[in-house]
Amino acid sequence: MQTLICRAKEQHYLFFLIILFFQVACGEKKQTPPPPVVAVDSVATRDVEIFGDYVGRTEASLNVEIRARVDGFLEERLFQEGSYVRKGQVLYVIDQRPYLASVNQFKASLNQSEVEKQKARRDVARLKPLYEQNAASQLDLDNAQSALESAEARYMMNEAQLKQSQLELEYTKIQSPLDGYISKSNVDIGTLVGPGSNSLLASVLQLDPVRVNFNISVIDYLNAQRKKATSSLSQISDSTRGWTPKVKITLPDNSEYNYDGRLNFVEPKVNPKTGTFEVQALVPNPDRIILPGQFTKVSLLLQVYEDVVVIPRKALLIEDGGAYVFIVRKDNTVERRMVETGTELDQEVLITRGLWEHEVYIKEGIHKVVPGQKVKAVHSFEAFEEALQNEQDSIAEGGDQ
Repeated sequence: MQTLICRAKEQHYLFFLIILFFQVACGEKKQTPPPPVVAVDSVATRDVEIFGDYVGRTEASLNVEIRARVDGFLEERLFQEGSYVRKGQVLYVIDQRPYLASVNQFKASLNQSEVEKQKARRDVARLKPLYEQNAASQLDLDNAQSALESAEARYMMNEAQLKQSQLELEYTKIQSPLDGYISKSNVDIGTLVGPGSNSLLASVLQLDPVRVNFNISVIDYLNAQRKKATSSLSQISDSTRGWTPKVKITLPDNSEYNYDGRLNFVEPKVNPKTGTFEVQALVPNPDRIILPGQFTKVSLLLQVYEDVVVIPRKALLIEDGGAYVFIVRKDNTVERRMVETGTELDQEVLITRGLWEHEVYIKEGIHKVVPGQKVKAVHSFEAFEEALQNEQDSIAEGGDQ
């Protein structure tokens, strides 16, 4: 009897375990985890600009030396050093008295030669009818004609000397040849200046735009030419595809300058000692932020890849077999897609083969997926973070239960 009771208890206990197993199994089925959340983006094409970095040096676009063209003592300086001067503005005045005296002297000589010329003309006019009437000899007429020609020659010589003296008088007022900023004066008032050793008085610099000179290697140039892309160096004179060769520069505080420059000159020959050639760019400088003589980092547009696929570097996975990207199909199934890569940018990489426009690839949450798995795809990073938070809250609630 006790044996039967024990067997009945065992059967009842076994039945209870079977029911509990089914309950647990059903509970686990109900708690099947949802598909992982991933952030995705659509494959798109765009133009990519490739820059080369170099060290450049700035200089004024125009640097004109102000020199004395006549001798004399410097009497006046009519500008503030470092100030902005206008074209034609008088900067220095040299002692004018010797040149005024010379002008007056040649004016008097010119007047005298004018009188002599008029007298010689009257003599010729008087002798011609007398010669025709045989009242004057041929010699008399020839002498009168010769005197007229000599008087006319002296008049022309005095006239030229007067113009030269007037020009020298004008040179005593030294004017600015252009609009720009004037340098420190090299001479003081009272200094004897002239075309000799003391001819350089100051310099006027045009600072808008400024020139940036740098050297580019032949290898960079050849790489730009061989790539299936637009080379900006070949378009200084012929921009056939609409790309203008631009230059970006970095200021001494490592901030990027607001204005882009443009190529102005490319040296047609290579320096055999360095394997480089000189390139010059013009950069706008309306606020005088860039000063001549400073070194700067120069970024030159070397190539432009048109209509290429670019994805974030973190979306690309690399292994021994090559590089691949996870694609999300229309049914939200993950596909592993092998791709070929091109130039790497800062945080992006060019895809030359394997991806097509409007396909959807995973850019966040790659570590949670495997090929063939279903996923929940969201397109914005905010939605991705919100979905992750909801997923973590759901897991936490399930653990509490």
